[in-house]
Amino acid sequence: MMHAKSIPSGGSYGPLSSYIEQYRTQVKEQGYAVWSVYEQIRVLKMFGRWLERTGREVRELNEEVTSDFLRRLKRGYPKNAAPSTLRRLLAMLRRIEVTPAAKAARHSPAEELTCAYERFLLEDPNLAAQSVVQLRRFASRFLSEKFGDGRLKLSKLNASDVTAFVQRHAHRHGPSEARKLVAATRSFMRYLHYKGLVVTDLSLAVPKVARWSLSNLPKHLAAGQVRQVLHHCDRSTPLGRRNHAILLLLARLGLRAGEIVRLNLEDIDWENARITVCGKGGKWAQLPLPADVGRAIACYLRRDRPRCDCRRVFLCDRAPMDGFHSAVAIANIVRRALAKAGVESARKRAHLLRHSLATEMLRKGASLDEIGEVLRHKSPDSTAIYAKVDLKSLETLALPWLGGVR
Repeated sequence: MMHAKSIPSGGSYGPLSSYIEQYRTQVKEQGYAVWSVYEQIRVLKMFGRWLERTGREVRELNEEVTSDFLRRLKRGYPKNAAPSTLRRLLAMLRRIEVTPAAKAARHSPAEELTCAYERFLLEDPNLAAQSVVQLRRFASRFLSEKFGDGRLKLSKLNASDVTAFVQRHAHRHGPSEARKLVAATRSFMRYLHYKGLVVTDLSLAVPKVARWSLSNLPKHLAAGQVRQVLHHCDRSTPLGRRNHAILLLLARLGLRAGEIVRLNLEDIDWENARITVCGKGGKWAQLPLPADVGRAIACYLRRDRPRCDCRRVFLCDRAPMDGFHSAVAIANIVRRALAKAGVESARKRAHLLRHSLATEMLRKGASLDEIGEVLRHKSPDSTAIYAKVDLKSLETLALPWLGGVR
């Protein structure tokens, strides 16, 4: 293992000499390992000497200059660390205004339109950030398939273009994703009409995806399987203790993956054993903090969470130390936990534990109203689907078969 004294501190760094210590401090604070810091500083030493030989100054640095240097590096160590190191260096120099800001990239007409669409969506306070990302993604796909990177001939769009797009993609997805496709396409067509970019409201041409109310059973795990998943979480490692706390939040409180991602240190009221979560549409709610969940979070915070400026409760396990970027990270934790515990399930995402909590509450006698309150459902219809998993109660409501039992 490389010690701190092994990190190169002497020698010439050329025009970068004044900024090496600031860079070193930055990457240490971001949680990079000693060996990684050593490798990055070595890259900067080589880069600084190359700048000196070629007569370049720090204020001239940009992506073109760093690319020129990277092309001249020989294969192997430390070339693997060089691209990311130089990106971090450029970002730091631009932040302290030593190097001019990057020139804005030229966007294609389709990219400019989707950017404008995104800004329009962000004005709606009821739309979650993840929803905006999804809506933009589908709009970008539609424009890319229809116009590529060329000129947008929106006036020539017609109903068959819209219908064909939905029909082409809907069959590739499950019912839930297909409905998102339809909703996103309809939203984008309404935007084009609202902005006067098309004469006809083509949202009326978006076909519907068949959906029968309460047609599916919510996928869930039995209580024993949930215990099995929690039991097999390795709490002897920092990563295992972090994941155990996350799994408990999913299993005991039924939090959504995005709510865990957005959870901040100040959202936990330790004195009153309460936790505040930011749910769908930016709505805040307070929930009781069960003792076992509180202990798991406290253990992670005291023993394992790196010290940094980030206020998120749960941090990535690799530098730079920051919160999770999306709910996908939580879904991956659940997927790996299921595999490690040997639990088979048709669904492997974070919502699986939310459904499991609701199902277990119902079996223990909780009413649908109580379940809806815990899960913070906006509409009773969202909770009604759980009535279908209580088969014993449903049997008492079944009418006798007229033909009799055979």
